[in-house]
Order: sequence, then C-alpha cells, then structure tokens
Amino acid sequence: MSAYKLPEPDKTTSLSQLLIRRKSIRKFRREPLKLTDLSRILWATYGIIDKKRRVVPSAGATYPMEIYVFVRNVENMKPGIYKYVENEHSLLLIKEGDYSKELARACLDQSWVREAPVNIVITAYYEKTTGWYGERGFRYIYMEAGHIGQNIYLASAESGLGTVAVGAFKDEEIASLIGLGEEYLVLYVFPIGLPY
Repeated sequence: MSAYKLPEPDKTTSLSQLLIRRKSIRKFRREPLKLTDLSRILWATYGIIDKKRRVVPSAGATYPMEIYVFVRNVENMKPGIYKYVENEHSLLLIKEGDYSKELARACLDQSWVREAPVNIVITAYYEKTTGWYGERGFRYIYMEAGHIGQNIYLASAESGLGTVAVGAFKDEEIASLIGLGEEYLVLYVFPIGLPY
C-alpha cells in the first residue's frame, strides 16, 4: 500500500481557527447570555439562507427538525421554554418559567444542564423524512442532527461561549416538558454559556 504525505493544512483561516477553538465546556459563569449571541447561535442551528436553503443540509430538503430553547438567564428575556421559528427568526414562548432543574433531571442530573443560561434541545418530527424515505429516513435525521450539533459548537466558539453535546437523557421526560407527542424524537441537548 502506498501512502501519500499531504501538504500541511492552513490553520490560520477563520474556519480552521474555529475548529481549533471548538471543545466541550461543562462549567459556565453565572452571567446572562446576550440576546445577540443567542440569535447568532440559533441562526447557525437551523436558520434560513434563502427560499431554497438553510444553514444545514437535509435529505430531500425535508427539514424535520424543531428547535426548542430552555431559557434560564438571557438578557431581556423571560425564563421559559421557547420554540425557534426559523421562518421568522423568532422565539415563540411555549411555557413560562425556569425549567432548567427539570431538564437537568431528565438529563440524568448533569449539572451543566442546570447551570447553563440556555439549553438548546434538538427534536425531529420524524415523519417529514421517514414519510419520504421510509426507515432509512431515520439515518438521515441523525445525520442532520450531527450537522446542527457541529454548527452549534462552531457558533458558540465564534461568540466566545461554550457548549457540550448531551446525548444521555430520558427522551420521554424531555418530550413531556416541551409537550411533544409520540411522533417526535428528542435527539440532543446543548447547554450554552460563558465558560469559566
């Protein structure tokens, strides 16, 4: 077998620098998150570029994801559970109040979920994709969630914030907190805040 030595990558580009800074953060300061930072991160999560494209690829442009935001401490926002409305780039209040303790309990008592000023919860209305692709659609949904997760990491790094991908949780408890039915998958939780 032959091996080819590759040229050294340019690590000075903006993307390279973000990739280098991207890491999992599990300790957050008590300071509130800026609304402008939350806006930027949500756009990077599932925002719209134009009528045909979003910031992440989706199998057959089915876009099954629904993004929920558990707000504990964001400037000029009431604590609550919000749904990201990507077509309007806005947040719709679903439930008022601080649900960070309940979310942390559903995430097997991971303290960083409780302490973060914001948690982004990625869910999927899976029939939008499986209705078209059958059972294979589940693979495409998980791929799309991965694209979203990396965008959250990079947007957080760009803003000087930290996050960590949380996959250990009780799906039914989070779905119940949000008010989702059985036709939804809960895929990821991302606590976000200023790192220590």
